[in-house]
Amino acid sequence: MDNIYIEYTFKVSPKEPGTEILIAELGGVGFESFVENDNGVIAYINKNDWNENILSDIFILKSDEFQVSNSHKEIAQVNWNEEWEKNFTPIQVDDQVSIRAPFHENPNLPYDIVIEPKMSFGTGHHETTHMMVQHLLTTDVKDKKVLDMGCGTGILAIFAEMKGAKPIDAIDIDNWCYLNSLENVERNNCNHISVYEGDASLLVNKKYDVVIANINRNILLLDLKTYVSCLNEKGIVLLSGFYEEDIPIINEEARKYGLTLDTVINRNNWVAVKFLK
Repeated sequence: MDNIYIEYTFKVSPKEPGTEILIAELGGVGFESFVENDNGVIAYINKNDWNENILSDIFILKSDEFQVSNSHKEIAQVNWNEEWEKNFTPIQVDDQVSIRAPFHENPNLPYDIVIEPKMSFGTGHHETTHMMVQHLLTTDVKDKKVLDMGCGTGILAIFAEMKGAKPIDAIDIDNWCYLNSLENVERNNCNHISVYEGDASLLVNKKYDVVIANINRNILLLDLKTYVSCLNEKGIVLLSGFYEEDIPIINEEARKYGLTLDTVINRNNWVAVKFLK
């Protein structure tokens, strides 16, 4: 039974931010792989982790703001790499940065990041990744100590090194993200990135010039005090993973610890913000 999966096909309207919210909730109940499409998302869960009431606590399915329909079926083992290759679209940011898989053609932009996330978190959060790369494009990180908190596939840490940052710590609480970041750091020939598995408790006695955290609103609110405690004077904090309507509560929390809101980038109601100390 270990190789048997349950495949759910979700149609979501409006697709954004509905699909992103749905993926986040499904990940919380055991779904481990996602493939986004034009109508929503296909999600996979191992049959060992599945039960008939698996969707009962998924809030977005009960929300009046979104229309979500689904169907499901049992399937044999999935070739995750093949599925991902069929559905992953490379990213280009401001004609400066490409984020692509090894099988994509190199567009020969000034910065080329090659990753292979192997399906575990699908292709979600492109908006937030895109905006955080935009912030890094306009931020001087040369010879700066950088923290990439909630590093995921390691994209932002890798880009920071490409722009001259060193040393860099990349941290994620998820074991798969930790292992995949190690792979991607090696794939991009990075020499100044240390990858750790864990949470903000690893930041004791650490100091950084730039803190990057692309996570979600609740974790950011919980850990922002810790991030700032690690921040050197005249440091920079880049945050994303939340919506435009969340800016006031994020800003209120940031001001408690002496941060000043500097720049906001908006993309499909997702935002990425830059704070200065």
